[in-house]
Amino acid sequence: MVWPFLAVILYDKFALSATEVGLILSTAAVVAVFVSFIGSTLSDKLGRQTVMYATGVLYIVSFSLLAEAETVTMFAIVITLCSIATALWRPLASALIGDIIDDSKTRELAMQSMYFIVNVGCAVGPIAGVWLGLTGLQSSFYITTVAFAFLLGLLVWGFAYHEKTYHKKSQHNIGSESEFSAGLDDKVSLKESIGMKQTLAILAKDRLLQCLILANVICLFIYGQMDSSLVQYLTRENVPKLLELVSSLIFTNAMVIITCQFLLLRIMAKVELVHRIQIGLALLMCSQAFMAINAPSFFWGWIGAVVVLSLAEAILFPTMNVHIDRIAPDNLRGAYFGASAFYDFGFAFAPLGGGIILDLFGGFWLFVACSAMCIVVMGLYYVLEKLPRPDFAEPVKSEVHS
Repeated sequence: MVWPFLAVILYDKFALSATEVGLILSTAAVVAVFVSFIGSTLSDKLGRQTVMYATGVLYIVSFSLLAEAETVTMFAIVITLCSIATALWRPLASALIGDIIDDSKTRELAMQSMYFIVNVGCAVGPIAGVWLGLTGLQSSFYITTVAFAFLLGLLVWGFAYHEKTYHKKSQHNIGSESEFSAGLDDKVSLKESIGMKQTLAILAKDRLLQCLILANVICLFIYGQMDSSLVQYLTRENVPKLLELVSSLIFTNAMVIITCQFLLLRIMAKVELVHRIQIGLALLMCSQAFMAINAPSFFWGWIGAVVVLSLAEAILFPTMNVHIDRIAPDNLRGAYFGASAFYDFGFAFAPLGGGIILDLFGGFWLFVACSAMCIVVMGLYYVLEKLPRPDFAEPVKSEVHS
């Protein structure tokens, strides 16, 4: 409902350049990535429940402040708080699914379902944002605050309900609340014996994970242009009915995912995970080439490009979470999903990098560059499975014996 319009608000309210808007959004996202990694890693020890409650409260506070911000500095601070909350929430939610569901096929379906439900919200949010005046009346951000308060209430109810159900099924072996919220899985008995130092040592040795992070950073940099640089490009080209076009693009993006995600999952059920991603990357490359050649004022051309982009997203984004779930050890699931938050460096630098290219070279070369980056990502995924991984048991043994 809110995020896509922030670039427009900053431009209209303060007349900032594309690079200045990009710097604010990128700085917020970079800070959020580091906080997300630390928070997700700590959730392996503190429990998902505690960290997710704190994140819900942060959402409410940050969007309340967004409704009152009046200076560029205040906007920068509040946008950073909003980014931190979002960057924490996503890996925690994905890790929680991995904790609760044992069967890998069911986990994959659950992650696909979560992504589907998120996009149902994305389909309604931008249109509701325009209708409720979020693009013009700043106090309307309080509506978003109420929505997050409702979300926090649902979270409290969900944890209580699941804990009650879990206790009924496991009366002979009831864990503590922290064990429940950290995983609900007795197999992960060594979780609390691994400290931050050991976790970082494992991540530093996992070359497959590092290559995966680099590939997906680039991928999200490309995709992130839709949320920031594309909007700025259309704004500076004086495209008629800009806000209606932006809302239509976001609505189209979400509707394509809603209607095609499970169909694509069924079609690609027997396709290997990495091959699925390669297909998604090919579609992403085509979408960027489409945007490069489309005339700024050609409404349906942008819709068509976003349809192709959305098909790529429907394949790539849920598969990224499934990929992390498959390579993550059970007792380090929070840390690995936390490390996947580094993907957001792509989103973080998308507004700044895209803004610089836009200011210096224009929209055509921005999308040509993004199309070329897709080829680089394809190459990284090609070598991914050949890279070495650490012995996950070794750090645990050394820590336990010490």
